[in-house]
Amino acid sequence: MTGIPAWERAAPSQPRRPGKVKLLEFEYIRHGACCLIANWEVAVGQILAPSVLPRRTEQDFANHIANTIETDPEAGWIFLVDQLNIHKSASLVRLVAACCQLDIDLGVKGESGILQSMETRSAFLSNPEHRIRFVYIPKHTSWLNQIEIWFSILVRRLLKHTSFKSTEELKSRILAFIEYFNQTMAKPFKWKYQGEPEAASTA
Repeated sequence: MTGIPAWERAAPSQPRRPGKVKLLEFEYIRHGACCLIANWEVAVGQILAPSVLPRRTEQDFANHIANTIETDPEAGWIFLVDQLNIHKSASLVRLVAACCQLDIDLGVKGESGILQSMETRSAFLSNPEHRIRFVYIPKHTSWLNQIEIWFSILVRRLLKHTSFKSTEELKSRILAFIEYFNQTMAKPFKWKYQGEPEAASTA
């Protein structure tokens, strides 16, 4: 979740009064922005190993995945991700190869082997034989990734009507909300939509 703004309202909000809605100041003082990289653990419905950073680079994402794996180093991991280029990076390939103890020649980025292109890297990263692998959802199908549902919860419950005086305050409030959510509200999402039946065809 990129570009989370640390906006401070220029004047205090006015509380509700009988027959009146809460009045929110519309002018902001901008204090920068943060990026949240988070994992939704689908089996238990919790946020795992969140990273709140000033940016989201290839190395930032690889470090985030490394920190996630470190929470259970011997476990099998399946990461559901979109088609973003940092999800198919050379840094990620090297990390997975090291964690899975694969003693193989990875090649040279842009030239040869596994590291040659995003296609060769994504094929390696999605290999079902690896203990750590990535599943790439198709483009324009963000609803298939459950973390997107949780991001909307974060916006509604914390970010929408709040004021922050700095990116550090924003970061601490996000991490505090995640801890509170995991302890009090966490549960797996239940997708109720089953799809429409195919229309019967007639000849």
